[in-house]
Amino acid sequence: MTNINLSSYPAAVKFGTSGWRAPIADGFTAFNLQRLTQALLSHIIENPEYGFQGDQYRRHLKEKGLKHKKPLVIVGYDTRFMSEQFARLVADVLASNAVSVKLAQNPAPVPAVAFAVVKYGAVGGVTITASEGRHFLSGFKWTPFWGGPAIPEVTEDIEKRLHGTISSVNRAGLHEFAFNSPLVEPVDISECYLQHIETLIDFKRIKKAGLKICVDPLFGSAISYLRPLLERAGLKPDGIHEYRDVLFGGKPPYTGPDSLADLSKRVTGNRLDIGVACDCDGDRFGIIDSDGNWISPNEVLALALDHLVRNRGMKGRVCRSVVTSHFVDAVARSHGLEIRETPVGFKFVGELMRTGNYIIGGEESGGFSILGHVPEKDGMLACMLIIEMLAYDKKPLKKIRQDLHKRLGEFFSVKTSMPIMDDMERMIERLTLKPPLALAGFSVWRIDQTDGFKFILRDGSWLGLRPSGTEPMVRIYAEATGQKKLDQLVQAGKEIIKGKF
Repeated sequence: MTNINLSSYPAAVKFGTSGWRAPIADGFTAFNLQRLTQALLSHIIENPEYGFQGDQYRRHLKEKGLKHKKPLVIVGYDTRFMSEQFARLVADVLASNAVSVKLAQNPAPVPAVAFAVVKYGAVGGVTITASEGRHFLSGFKWTPFWGGPAIPEVTEDIEKRLHGTISSVNRAGLHEFAFNSPLVEPVDISECYLQHIETLIDFKRIKKAGLKICVDPLFGSAISYLRPLLERAGLKPDGIHEYRDVLFGGKPPYTGPDSLADLSKRVTGNRLDIGVACDCDGDRFGIIDSDGNWISPNEVLALALDHLVRNRGMKGRVCRSVVTSHFVDAVARSHGLEIRETPVGFKFVGELMRTGNYIIGGEESGGFSILGHVPEKDGMLACMLIIEMLAYDKKPLKKIRQDLHKRLGEFFSVKTSMPIMDDMERMIERLTLKPPLALAGFSVWRIDQTDGFKFILRDGSWLGLRPSGTEPMVRIYAEATGQKKLDQLVQAGKEIIKGKF
């Protein structure tokens, strides 16, 4: 049995790049969840910009032609242990303070909650989820009224309001997890989301292509979404892991190659065209080609962008996080499109997507959205778009990839992590004041400090070092035009972290 070090998780209720996560019953408790919901309630009622009476939210409602006499919040949850009970507790705390709540009847992916927030004109939505985190974790994610990740100004305001909530928390309901308030309305939020995806994807073309597909929701909340989307397109997909298992089959519900080994075997064993997967809360994607190969999110983003422009004629700008592959840039330049970098975290990509000027936004960890959708990462949409690409091109994914690489060249990318034995602040100071001017014998052309340190070489190869905000680790990202140079850059990054440069 794998040992679990709970001490590596912060004891305080604090938002990370995508919500708050903590071990169930050790940090993520009913009492802490009540405290956080009370802080959220204070934010909803009092914040002058993003709250119920806030200027931005009032303008948002006016644009949608909606009016609400009292705040409305959407509450959803994933398939983790006690997720529905935690969601009900959040709903009851809100309802006991005169907030109307639409509570998802079944496990709901984050992008479906986000779409419901926009559709109903809610002030925001809560999803109980730890996304791709291990089975012993749970989490709390707040989606503001625009249907995208909460920006730092929002999460910082909620965190500030946590102070002083301990004495004001209503401890009633801690045992039964339900008040059965009339202000809590159970709703099915899946149908409106599925109908919306039909407006973004060419279902008729997918039906005509008759592709053989396997879906893998990894025991998560996309169970009631991935298969129905393909069935609406007239297909009869194969499927695995389409039931609830709070242990996720013994693996993290993450869409990396290890967790998708079963999907790979099913695709090759049944001679299918493609396998598609989502993580536990449906916001990240995983793609397996007909040979059983896992396709990295970096490459999927490049393929999706090329498809949107080449086959569907979409025009506009492109945005990506600073540590996402420059393969996306190469595709954008080949079509004459402008590209913009953001710090790590889809909240920054989402802010740009909200403007309506960007046809696609993505990040190397599997975050993805397109023009016309909510500015939230959506793994289900990504899966459908790659299936649509196969239907348009009438070629195996392997051949489409080969054609794109033939046009634009090869890009070798990697992401790894390394513990830091030195003081993190000392390392950051060292890199700021005296950064390395050469890596593995290659001169550094430019240093980008948008988020961490990105050392860019003249040939476009680069090394990224980004300190973790939650643990004593440094994330290492690298990209090169060959595997040998990629390995050299990663080794150089490790030496920098050790202080040997």
